[in-house]
Amino acid sequence: MKYTLRHLEIFLAVARHKSTSAAAEELHLSQSAVSAGLLALENNYDVRLFDRTGKKLELNQVGHSLRKKAESLLAHAQEFDLELARHQDIGHLKVGASFTIGNHVAVNCLAAYLTESPDAHVEFAVANSPEIIAKVLNYEVDVGMVENASPRHDLELIPWLDDELIVFCSPDHPLASKPGVLGEKDLAGVRWILREPESGARKTFENAFTSLLPQLHIYLEFKHNEAIKRAVEAGLGVGCLSQIVLQNNLKEGSLIPLTLSRKFAMKRTFYIALAANRYHKSATDNWIRVCQGYQPVVERWS
Repeated sequence: MKYTLRHLEIFLAVARHKSTSAAAEELHLSQSAVSAGLLALENNYDVRLFDRTGKKLELNQVGHSLRKKAESLLAHAQEFDLELARHQDIGHLKVGASFTIGNHVAVNCLAAYLTESPDAHVEFAVANSPEIIAKVLNYEVDVGMVENASPRHDLELIPWLDDELIVFCSPDHPLASKPGVLGEKDLAGVRWILREPESGARKTFENAFTSLLPQLHIYLEFKHNEAIKRAVEAGLGVGCLSQIVLQNNLKEGSLIPLTLSRKFAMKRTFYIALAANRYHKSATDNWIRVCQGYQPVVERWS
């Protein structure tokens, strides 16, 4: 063979980062070593794997066709190494989760997973859903847990949990004491504090409020759920978040759920996301099985 495992590591790291400098940082090598390793792999087979466009390295057709096989080869080698050494990291997994899932649901799945595989090491990446999807497709994580993902040919989506968004305010807000179902005039007459436009929660909100969006006053946007809750508690406006995120606050009475017309219902689905051409590893399959066996206890507020 004219290639080594190091060659595969360099090829895949450059494919992920589209840069020899970023790949060098990930692999703890010098940039010159990465460049030399990539050049050696290409020269050994008289083939080019990347198109050089300025400072970026984009996989060409040959590179794309070989990436999955390289991922599979390297994964097999790593698992073989672990089994030979009886290493404690068997079950090692990289998981990506959206903010809502990562901060409020995934930890329960992690506890169940580690009960079965106590020596496993699980790394978590938490970001908004589009960022997690990008990490899944770039093989930066083994499995993603996301909200409202759109179907695409290179992505496998497994429906997982049902969720619903709730509109809420502080106990001192004028709408908190208003009886009955809120009308469109009520909704258009308040300041809204929402997740950032790219988030799954924001997309669900905008789909439900399509006809009313031009009239809404989007006052603040935050990337984190806790920031929205704190801003609403401070009386800065009305918020909209997952019922999973709001459970404790609603029970304590620090936040008040508001009643909306059924036309504004915001039901959605959480998905387990996988790269369609991924290498199948037992740790990923075990994680999915554990997640599918988890059912959160959620009190209905709407």
